[in-house]
Amino acid sequence: MIPRNALHSVTPGLVVLAMACTTRTPTPSSPVPVGSATVAAASSAATAPAAAASGIVASGQYRNRFVELGRPAAEVAAKIDAAYQQLFHGDPASEAVMYAAGKNERGPLAYVKDIGHDDVRSEGMSYGMMIAVELDRRQDFDALWNWAKTYMHRADPAHPAHRYFSWQLRPDGTAMDEMPAPDGEEYFVTALFFASHRWGDGAGIYQYGREARELLDAMKNRGAVTGTVNRTRQTTGLSLFNPEHKMVRFTPDQGNFAQNGDHTDPSYHLPAFYELWALWGPEPDRAFWADAARASRDFFVRAAHPKTGLCPDYANFDGTPKAASWDSHTADFRWDAWRTAMNWAVDAVWWGKDPREIELSDRLLAFFDGLGPTYPATFTLDGQPTSKDPSVGLVAMNAVAALAATNPSAPRFIERLYEAKPPVGQWRYYDGLLYLMAMLHVSGSFRVYGPPFATTGAPSAAPAASAAPR
Repeated sequence: MIPRNALHSVTPGLVVLAMACTTRTPTPSSPVPVGSATVAAASSAATAPAAAASGIVASGQYRNRFVELGRPAAEVAAKIDAAYQQLFHGDPASEAVMYAAGKNERGPLAYVKDIGHDDVRSEGMSYGMMIAVELDRRQDFDALWNWAKTYMHRADPAHPAHRYFSWQLRPDGTAMDEMPAPDGEEYFVTALFFASHRWGDGAGIYQYGREARELLDAMKNRGAVTGTVNRTRQTTGLSLFNPEHKMVRFTPDQGNFAQNGDHTDPSYHLPAFYELWALWGPEPDRAFWADAARASRDFFVRAAHPKTGLCPDYANFDGTPKAASWDSHTADFRWDAWRTAMNWAVDAVWWGKDPREIELSDRLLAFFDGLGPTYPATFTLDGQPTSKDPSVGLVAMNAVAALAATNPSAPRFIERLYEAKPPVGQWRYYDGLLYLMAMLHVSGSFRVYGPPFATTGAPSAAPAASAAPR
């Protein structure tokens, strides 16, 4: 969702600000990035397994692009750790975005706050969990997940968002908008799968794999539910993916369709994740997720401007820009759209299935390289600036785009990320999380954690579940 000062509404008549300790000792399970044997073993059980990959998921070889450009590995690791400490455990007034929120019967609670808007978003919570699992910070992961399940999750079968997570809450847990923003669910699912594979499943809500599969089932298969949202408004909630187009929706809130139709957000398209769901998700749905990955790759090609490579914040399912009824500038390249480059580049690097994603990165970097070392944060799709100030979040996303690029300018974008500092102050939430995820991707530290298959392809013993108190 839009992280800045823009106004956004997902429902008619409701305008909202939008975008997006000790628990237990980890079980002794070594991280197992997915390699070729894992893919083969997992795919054998799929209803319709995806085609063979040629990227990192097949090879298991993660490149540290900072080291390749001459930065010492220890320095890179220290820089990432310092950024994590700042954003997750730094000065609460000027640095941190994660805040402890006491305990309940399931253990410690914590939330990630959008500082600029003084709210908590499913986007930020799921990003925080993903960063935590990648950096092996289980205590932080569990505290965030506990808060999300306690306050964001809609368990009432009569609620239109049943089985989803409300996207926007106050820090005290009061819902501001009870409907979901699907990018939060997408990151929740994948972070939970990684946690299950890296640490093993615990008890209750900490049965990570079960929680991931249940949420994934709801995202695709949940039927229409009509009921009351935010105490007063009647609406119908649908599945998070359009079954005809096999694409993620901007919102499953049918009340929004009368004014804006069913449409999508290009930055919600995560084909790299869908490929994993085609291996690990509920078996009846695996073919759908493989198809969804292909559909999103085709979508990126249609949505990206033919000259600049810029995508709009919102789009129709055919890739054409979508000017929302509440804000016509959603047809421009703005804060949401920054993430599209990360999404196609990670897919290209992880899976290596579509060379068009390389061309998209080359096109985008050629545009930004023509602007010089600094550039504003937002543009029309044909490249006209609509703001003046630069943003480290966009610098971060362009560095990830460089991972899939052959453009000779690519190293410059990686260097600019390395030279950047994690943000402080009012807008540190969105920029900071994107910065840290980009540092993980570019350093080769953002890894796919899969089931612990032996090299023979036969399943090895799963990590023992821990029932230790939280």
